[in-house]
Amino acid sequence: MIDNGEQRAWLRLALTQGVGPRARLDLLSVFGLPAAIFEAGRSALVRVVGEEAADALQSPAPLSAIEHALAWLHADRSRSLLTLADQDYPEPLLQLADPAAVLYLQGRRELLGAPALAIVGSRNATRQGELNARAFAAHLGSCGLAIVSGLARGIDAAAHLGALEADAATIAVLGTGADIAYPASNRALAERIGRDGLLLSEYPLGTPGVASNFPRRNRLIAAIARGVLVVEAAMQSGSLITARLAAELGREVMAIPGSIHSPLARGCHRLIREGARLVESAQDVLQELGMESLQATAAAAAGASATAIRDEALLEAIGFDPVDLDTLSQRTGLDSGALSARLLELELTQDVERLAGNRYQRLGRG
Repeated sequence: MIDNGEQRAWLRLALTQGVGPRARLDLLSVFGLPAAIFEAGRSALVRVVGEEAADALQSPAPLSAIEHALAWLHADRSRSLLTLADQDYPEPLLQLADPAAVLYLQGRRELLGAPALAIVGSRNATRQGELNARAFAAHLGSCGLAIVSGLARGIDAAAHLGALEADAATIAVLGTGADIAYPASNRALAERIGRDGLLLSEYPLGTPGVASNFPRRNRLIAAIARGVLVVEAAMQSGSLITARLAAELGREVMAIPGSIHSPLARGCHRLIREGARLVESAQDVLQELGMESLQATAAAAAGASATAIRDEALLEAIGFDPVDLDTLSQRTGLDSGALSARLLELELTQDVERLAGNRYQRLGRG
């Protein structure tokens, strides 16, 4: 961890107005650490970044913003500043043309080293879309993947919740300052992720949730993950931006198909036409990532778990003949919402098949 003086220098570099990400990277490549940048003469700075940026760097430091950031960091031991000089700066983020000079973190910093999958989609998701995101996140999280998303309403929130419910890792990449809960309706979720997962932002503290921040935020989501799974997306969805960025970075792009009549399926169908992997099960995702062995590991670990026991009871209730949701609800005493979520998880593990007419059938291997 860097000391207080180094933190001040990194924060000053990140908070100096008029010096963009590319200029910061150029300065660091020439001068090394931020302290050397601020000790350099104007002429040396001009040769690297031009006159305007050089003048900005030689202007008085934004002391109030620096002190505010330091106070935020020191108020909670789970908060930290990650800089380009830190050994645990994620290698995938270094592949970006403009990696962030500093990242504000709250939570489990070590999750940055875990294999990760991004799950993204519409803010105005359908109930089924949210169930899909939640179930995929829970299952794939239990396989050892950190679930990355953007803390937005809809699919993002469902993905984070699914991971948390499975006691799995989740990373929320923010389009605001790390001290801002956005949207406000996800404040409790953000607090939970800050305790049990990881909140990450490249934006200065206090940065509000303005529209222009989110496309830039999406490049971090795309970069940090090995692949991106799009659950629901309209044709103009920001999730398609994340998918495009992921493809440009050489990450795997996957999408769940939907009804031809649903506007929220059109973005996914477009991705599939353009070469994204059509995903129907969690196993499809693991195969696309070349991580099939995680499935066996997770299955072995789940064998003695309470979840596995509950699932076995549900499979017994289904039997081997097709059964409709209402009948199954009567047999188990579960309401339709809880039952649908459990059945979706069993679909993902290919223990159950959904048939026409909202009926379900247990598969022979169960």
